[in-house]
Amino acid sequence: MIEFRDTLLIAITTPIYVIVIGAEIVFSYFHNKHYYTTKGTLANIYLSALNFSLDILLRGVCLFILNYFYQFHFGVINNIYLYWFVLLIGEDFMYYWLHRVDHYCRLFWAVHVTHHSSEEFNLTVGFRSSVFQPMYRFVYFIPLALCGFKGIDVMFIYAATQIYGILIHTKTVGKLGFLEYFLSTPSHHRVHHGSNVMYLDKNMGMVLIIWDKMFGTFAKEDENEPVVFGLTENIKTYHPVKMVFHEWRNIFRDLRKPSSIKAKIFYIFGPPGWCHDGSKFTSRQLRERKSD
Repeated sequence: MIEFRDTLLIAITTPIYVIVIGAEIVFSYFHNKHYYTTKGTLANIYLSALNFSLDILLRGVCLFILNYFYQFHFGVINNIYLYWFVLLIGEDFMYYWLHRVDHYCRLFWAVHVTHHSSEEFNLTVGFRSSVFQPMYRFVYFIPLALCGFKGIDVMFIYAATQIYGILIHTKTVGKLGFLEYFLSTPSHHRVHHGSNVMYLDKNMGMVLIIWDKMFGTFAKEDENEPVVFGLTENIKTYHPVKMVFHEWRNIFRDLRKPSSIKAKIFYIFGPPGWCHDGSKFTSRQLRERKSD
């Protein structure tokens, strides 16, 4: 069943991706927008291939674990339409927390940073995956299994929502009117990829933006503050190893600094940018300094 669903998704989405990416490339070329570069696009494909390969290898393990917890589920939704609607909302909610932890804990940021390290922003950046995320992503979906959602359904709805998540990686589409109130839109997601201080760690939702509005991580795209894509310190390399492991190298470098055990723990589990000697700053500290 999972193979059939995956095949169906691929069959549906592949022509969509080809059409919209092709259209954006043509638009960029004829309007001299420079949205795409060859090296950037190849880097996105490379990182996507690594993530996809690991995802395929671990898919059986993830399904086994989700099914194990499903046997202890304490609720059942018999109405098929309500079942899928609640699962969609629940999965998007759990993804928000997965994404938020990826931004606020440096250990997981070291994984997720690959998705943010592009200084370009186009539809292929949506494929620029967090390579090692399949190793732990399923943990966030265990509560869904306990709530009565089958593992195969959880994995399918995640794959389906990823389609939407990929398509909002674009500068071609402007703001979308009333949809901006409750959906993650291209405008909202441009903010998410911004290295501007006011945009750091904002707009985590995959499909819905309501979680960000509820939990204080929402920011509008400000026409007076154009988004600068990439990291606060860009890596400036397309080296296949450095693109994946550069933040791990930085963590080990910080751990070698003379500091307390507490400081070393914070270098691993604290927010990105935390530094025991105040030589670097977290996103919150950067915003506080800017407002002073």
